[in-house]
Amino acid sequence: MAKELTDFKVLTFDCYGTLIDWESGIWDALQPLLMENAYDNVTRGLALGAFAEEEGTQQRRTPDMLYPEVLKQVHGALARRFDLRSSTELDAAFGASVPHWPAFPDTADALRILKKHYKLVILSNVNRAGFAASNRKLGVAFDAVYTAEDVGSYKPAPANFDYLLKHLPEDLGLKAGDILHTAQSLFHDHVPASAFGLAKAWIDRQGLSQGGDWGATALVPERPDVDFLFPTMAAMAEAVEKP
Repeated sequence: MAKELTDFKVLTFDCYGTLIDWESGIWDALQPLLMENAYDNVTRGLALGAFAEEEGTQQRRTPDMLYPEVLKQVHGALARRFDLRSSTELDAAFGASVPHWPAFPDTADALRILKKHYKLVILSNVNRAGFAASNRKLGVAFDAVYTAEDVGSYKPAPANFDYLLKHLPEDLGLKAGDILHTAQSLFHDHVPASAFGLAKAWIDRQGLSQGGDWGATALVPERPDVDFLFPTMAAMAEAVEKP
């Protein structure tokens, strides 16, 4: 029997790409490197695709590295990839850029609506300090926050979902069947969430279901089935409140 949005007690969120506009944040944070090199051959699409590859490689290589250091290493790798001159200062500034990444315009209002109906939980590929800075843009207090720093690995590693499913019963008294995992990234979230049998809401910010560009998330060869599909968080909040 198909589930309804009202059948769930908790929304577990990816943050970056779903609630925070990380693609704009990444692109903005790359501008000092491009300006330093007076370089105009790297488009936004090219840069985000390269970021997806370099970030995934770095996270697999160093799963316990904190996210600011991951970003620092990725920035250096991008500079080498495009044959640009970087520096310790430029690499470090990119690594420290997460607090400057903007929220999507609809996020805070949508979360405040959803908070009336569900527990809200974060399962994010950043460190705790980075998420705390972003949380100030999100407009709600989350009921639990689980980060890559807590787990010691990065999604799509199974350990991150293992951690979620272990801690939700302990922290909030909730079980797997109560969860609607809500995320933009098929690669980081919906593929592993499918392996754990979780219900899924796809926030298709990139319009991939309509042939959009993969941007800063790695391509998946086979799109997983999802239970709900919304183009934005605002659309999801509207559906939840619909009579």
